[in-house]
Amino acid sequence: MSTNKINTEIELPIMEQFYTIQGEGNRSGKAAYFVRIAGCDVGCVWCDVKESWDANQHEILKISDIISEIEKSKAEFVVITGGEPAMYDLTSLTKQLKAKGLEIAIETSGCYPLRGEIDWYCFSPKKFKNPVEEAYEKASELKIIISHPSDFQWAEEHALKLNKSAKKYLQTEWSKQERFLPMIIEYVKKNPSWKISLQTHKYMNIP
Repeated sequence: MSTNKINTEIELPIMEQFYTIQGEGNRSGKAAYFVRIAGCDVGCVWCDVKESWDANQHEILKISDIISEIEKSKAEFVVITGGEPAMYDLTSLTKQLKAKGLEIAIETSGCYPLRGEIDWYCFSPKKFKNPVEEAYEKASELKIIISHPSDFQWAEEHALKLNKSAKKYLQTEWSKQERFLPMIIEYVKKNPSWKISLQTHKYMNIP
């Protein structure tokens, strides 16, 4: 099945959806309903949800059914993630979420122009595919994953292009946190325009 054959006005490929606590970035600690859309062509080597990459391996769900499950949870905040959710036209999904009065965030590498109405744009660029220019303008927060010492300079290069209202976060790759978290702490102390993002959901052992 090609992702081009998906009618995003009524359906999307979904790997999983669940109600939990946002673990990262600016909204960390907030109750959030996650909709993980399947499909990604960025290919981060350290991705912890590689099973989300191939949309063909996951179910195509009607947007009305996705909305129904969200309503059952009583969630007020929805996070659209992936995979790379911006591969798809999210206009219908986000319009229906907004009609229910829900706040919407997206977590994206910024590699594709955004189609849809989003309240909070988490921009997490990756070295494997360049972001589009609009990502720097739309970003509510910039989240850089640190997995190599050179990533600090790479983070600053992206920060130079960022809109002035966006928050800036550095987050260690989970498997390398013992090495890089102390480095991030020292970096943020010397560069206080940045903040530290932790994967608190992993510490709490929740999805």
